[in-house]
Amino acid sequence: MNYENTIVFAQGMDLRDPLKDYRSQFHFPQKDGKDVLYFCGNSLGLMPKTTAAAVNKELNVWEKEGVMGQHSRWEAYHEHLTDSTARLVGANPSEVVVMNALTVNLHLLLVSFYQPTPQRNKIVIEQGAFPSDQYAVESQIRFHGFNPKEALIELIPREGEKYLRTDDILNTLKENSNSIATILIGGVNYYSGQAFDMEKITKVGHEIGAYVGFDLAHGAGNLLLNLHDWNVDFA
Repeated sequence: MNYENTIVFAQGMDLRDPLKDYRSQFHFPQKDGKDVLYFCGNSLGLMPKTTAAAVNKELNVWEKEGVMGQHSRWEAYHEHLTDSTARLVGANPSEVVVMNALTVNLHLLLVSFYQPTPQRNKIVIEQGAFPSDQYAVESQIRFHGFNPKEALIELIPREGEKYLRTDDILNTLKENSNSIATILIGGVNYYSGQAFDMEKITKVGHEIGAYVGFDLAHGAGNLLLNLHDWNVDFA
C-alpha cells in the first residue's frame, strides 16, 4: 500500500478501519460541540461507556457487604484477568499476575532481578525511557550502594538519528558483558514509538549473563508478544 499525506487518503483509511465501530463505545471530550481528536491514550485512555455501571456495581457490593466484599468478589479479582493477560503478552498463566501500578511493580521486580556485585553492577536502559522507569532504576542502583553515573548505561541513537539500531544495542551489551547485571528497556519507547527487538536483546543479554526485562506499558496490546518463548526474565 502506498500512503499519501492527504485528507482524502486518511478519510478512506478511517472508513476501512476494521476497529472503527469500537469508537462508539467510548466517551469523547468535547470542544466547540465536537469530539476532540484524542491522542493521549498512552497517558489516560478514553472512558468506556460501560465504566460507570461497572464501578457502581462494585460500590453496591461495598454498600451491602462492607469488608466482606473482598471475600465474595475482590480478593480473587486478578484471577479473572490472568488468562487474557497471559495471551496478551505471550506468557503462561502461571507467569502472570495483575497487581499494583507500573513503578511499584518495577521496584518489586528489580528487587529480584537486580542483584549487583562489585564487578557486575550496571543496568542498561534506553535514553528517553519513561521518567518513572529512570527514577526506579536510579533508586535501585543507589539502594545497593552504587552511583547511577557509573552503574547506568544509557542506549543513545547515533548522531543525527532518532532511533536506536538493534546492532548498536547488541554491541553495547557485548562490549560491557562483564559489568552488566540487568537490562531494562521499554518494549516500545513511549517518546519515539520505536519498537525494540526483544527476542534478540534477550538472547544476547542471556549470553553475557545478565537478567533481561521490558517495560511493556506501551507494548502490551500494541505488539505481538511471546515473552515465554523469548525467555524474557521479567516484564
